[in-house]
Amino acid sequence: MLAIDDDANILDIIKTYLEGEGFVVEAQTDPRRGVEWYGQRWREVDLVLLDYIMPEMNGEAVFERVRQVNPNARVLLLTACDDVVAKKLFEQGLRGYIQKPFYLNQLARKIQDVVKSA
Repeated sequence: MLAIDDDANILDIIKTYLEGEGFVVEAQTDPRRGVEWYGQRWREVDLVLLDYIMPEMNGEAVFERVRQVNPNARVLLLTACDDVVAKKLFEQGLRGYIQKPFYLNQLARKIQDVVKSA
């Protein structure tokens, strides 16, 4: 799993929790580096967790680049934005989203739902 969020503290909490639940997580705070990492290792990634609001490159731009590499990429959006943003990305293949703030156990359940639905 690849997690991209510009907030290092949130990313560390997510990574630590999910690894405790048995997931393998690559964490990237820089969206450009996250896209680059994904481009090199996309075959190893079963899911991308993606923050929407980030400097330099927002979640929509990252989503588009991830889907250019792998049109079947499973992406779960982590957002504080309204449903309109998610709806637009659902039309382009987004697999799910979770509204921030969320509980970590909610995130784990959502991840399991998205991975199982593939």
